[in-house]
Amino acid sequence: MSSENIPRRIAIVTGAAQADGLAVVVSDIAAKQSLLDAVCDEIRASHPDIPALAIATDVSSEKDVTTLVEETVAKLGGLDVMVANAGVCWMTPILETSVEDINKMFSINFTGTVFCYKAAAKKGFPMMSTYGATKAAIRVLTQSAAAEFGSHGITVNAYAPGAVITPMSEIPSRNRYYVAQTSVKRIGDPVDVANLVSFLASEQSSYISGQTVTIDGGVWFD
Repeated sequence: MSSENIPRRIAIVTGAAQADGLAVVVSDIAAKQSLLDAVCDEIRASHPDIPALAIATDVSSEKDVTTLVEETVAKLGGLDVMVANAGVCWMTPILETSVEDINKMFSINFTGTVFCYKAAAKKGFPMMSTYGATKAAIRVLTQSAAAEFGSHGITVNAYAPGAVITPMSEIPSRNRYYVAQTSVKRIGDPVDVANLVSFLASEQSSYISGQTVTIDGGVWFD
């Protein structure tokens, strides 16, 4: 989507130091502090008139997420969009997955999204969420939050990405497998996800709420 069609909005993107999150940040013109600072430097270099703020946040901590929102509002003057992009996924067999791994994944992927919903909703602004590893839980949460927040003019949507090229996923044999599974016969790019998020964050999607949008090149049809 062309940035000319999107009014300037203030957005928080969690997980912005890596792959999908970085592409969303750059697309919307809106963890480790050094990586976040590098993201801000990239935004400032390509769009000098756009303010960028880096705040290292543990999304599994409600206090951290609340501070993230409050600091953003204080320094940038408001909040229009929350993209709960932070997530983790360990590729391990069930029998080798520890309870600690399960708890960690849910604390970031699911509970972290709940904290983002709560903190942003208190400010009364639209938001959306993520992440495929806890897709079923996020789907139900998205529907419930959309029903609860809709009367306040807040839309809540989720995106469920398929395979996306990242520095950690550049394994030729694995990528060939992913490509073979898709209908479009290519692996996803972070920009593909960013384009969807840009649409969901825009006024053009104001009549869409409570939906989980699958963006995987046509692997699953749901």
